[in-house]
Formats: sequence, C-alpha cells, structure tokens
Amino acid sequence: MTEQNARSQILDAAEKVFALQGFDGASMREIAKQAGVAQALLHYHFDSKRKLFESMFSRRSEAINRERLTRLDELFNDDEGAAPTLPELIDALFRPTVSFGHEQPGGNLFSRVLVSTNNADDQASRDLISSFYDPTAKRFISAIQRVVPSLKEEEAVWGYMFAIGVGMTMMATTGRAGRLSGGQCDDSDVEAMMARIVPFICAGINALAPATESPSR
Repeated sequence: MTEQNARSQILDAAEKVFALQGFDGASMREIAKQAGVAQALLHYHFDSKRKLFESMFSRRSEAINRERLTRLDELFNDDEGAAPTLPELIDALFRPTVSFGHEQPGGNLFSRVLVSTNNADDQASRDLISSFYDPTAKRFISAIQRVVPSLKEEEAVWGYMFAIGVGMTMMATTGRAGRLSGGQCDDSDVEAMMARIVPFICAGINALAPATESPSR
C-alpha cells in the first residue's frame, strides 16, 4: 500500500467513524480497525484525533467549496457581460453540496459530520466552519446583493443563513420525504430536489427585499 493510499483509507475510515459516533465517541483504535492499518500509522500521518478530524473535514469541504466558487466565477465571467439571475446563483451554491451529499457512501457520511459540526457550540467546531465556509459564504452573500440590489446586507445574510438551513436538511438521503409523501417524493433524486430548492429559496430571498415603490403620479 502506498503512503497516499494509506492516507486515503484512513480518511475514509475516519469519516465513517466520526459520522456514526461523533467526535467524542470516536476512537483512534476504531478508525485504525476500519481502515485496516496499525494505529501507529494514524499518529504518523495525523498526530492526533483532532488533527485527523480536521484533515477529514477539510478534504470534503475544500472540494465542495472549490466547485461552488468555480460555478460562481463562471456566472460573473460571462463573455457578453450578462448578469446572472438569482436562480442561477442559488443553483451554483447548492448543487455541489446536494450532489455530493447524495454520493454513496461518502456523501451521506460527510453530511452528518458537516451538520453536527455546523450546529456544535465548541470553539474548535466554530473555527472549522469559520475557516472552511465563511469565506465562500461571504462571496455568495455579496453576489446575492449584486443580483438583488435592493436587498440590504443584513437581509442578504439572513437569507443566506436560512437557505443554508434548507441545504443542510436536504444534503443527505434519508428517505423521509418518501415516507411523508407516500412514495411520491424521492430525496435521492438530485434534479427533483434542485427543481424545488431553487425557487423555494429564491422566493424567500426576494421576500426579504423591500417592495419597489410605485412611481408617484
């Protein structure tokens, strides 16, 4: 096994164990067992459980946000200078997350890690979210204001936060939509979800913008 393969196996195993047992419940011994390597190899590559968690978290987060920002840059680099629409912007924000979350098994596992880290109140978790997601969030908040000029910054931030709440909920395939709808809704169908997430979020953001005043007569 090459060093790179060993590192990838460890990260995959860590993702599974952290997703199922949480940070406090996970042990380096169990991660080593799942990876099929000696526990000493974990300490060689990552030094500690915290650093292993951060490496696992950064691997997926960087991939998701790289795709988000690539899509965002493409929207604003139109050769004809056309401004993107809000639905295009929201699609660029959510499609990488939703698509990845529905990749099995890694996507479902990381979605659990991401949600729990985002909702945690310890400083280490806050620092991870701040480091890996705040810069991208600020880019999208600014972009939302560009395509909805009447939206104040505070409303754009609230709109983004509420939107992310939707994304977090729908990132993983759980089957709940199917249970609630008697089989009519399939939360494993990315396109069906995106076709509804985008207009839903756009309507909410637009509702936060002040209504255009009618010209005086």
